[in-house]
Amino acid sequence: MNAPTSKQHLAPAYIFSPPPAVSLPVQGEAARFAVNRIFCVGRNYADHAKEMGHDPSREPPFFFMKPASTIVSDGGHFPYPALSKDVHHEIELVVCLSQGGKNISADQALSHVYGYAVGLDMTRRDLQSEAKKMGRPWDTGKAFDHSAPCGTVLPAAQCGHLAQGVVVLTVNGQPRQSGDLKDLIWNVPETIAYLSTLFELSTGDLIYTGTPAGVGPVVAGDVMLARIAGLPDLAINVV
Repeated sequence: MNAPTSKQHLAPAYIFSPPPAVSLPVQGEAARFAVNRIFCVGRNYADHAKEMGHDPSREPPFFFMKPASTIVSDGGHFPYPALSKDVHHEIELVVCLSQGGKNISADQALSHVYGYAVGLDMTRRDLQSEAKKMGRPWDTGKAFDHSAPCGTVLPAAQCGHLAQGVVVLTVNGQPRQSGDLKDLIWNVPETIAYLSTLFELSTGDLIYTGTPAGVGPVVAGDVMLARIAGLPDLAINVV
């Protein structure tokens, strides 16, 4: 008589089919990068902090999150969201983690990085501003559907670890944002180290590292082209 099968070896059953996994293409690889969580650093360039009316001094970084389901891949569409009349682009370097951990030291942080990509932190500026005035969370302004476009991941094994490089965003061919990665207030290793004191980081986590000055509105019909030196471009159509 055969022994009963242990429940732990049975495939789990679901009431509803789970949503498909979110992933990003990887340059030169057939396999894709599976996305776990999206962390975003606020006001991490001094010139952007100043344009938003804040002190650009090196205060401790702060973070907000977006669902993985908000990813839009290169060449995709960004549907202009309802209930907003002022939606802004924010180009950002995206750090893609290959392994996680807690209390990671800045000296060891880059060993946790799989690669980098160009991202856009799309923002309902009017809803964010209203939330700020009322002391409420930013979720409706930051974590809405399609709000985290992200380009093809370039492995660090191919590009090295990025500490400097020109950051440029154009809308319909016209320059909007320009900066350099060397001007990050909190650089990539410092950001990973600090974030790991607040969360246990995991494989597949993305970190959007902040945007330079020049954020501004988009409207339906616009084409955004985001470029960071050494990385694949990200083109997104506003529809």
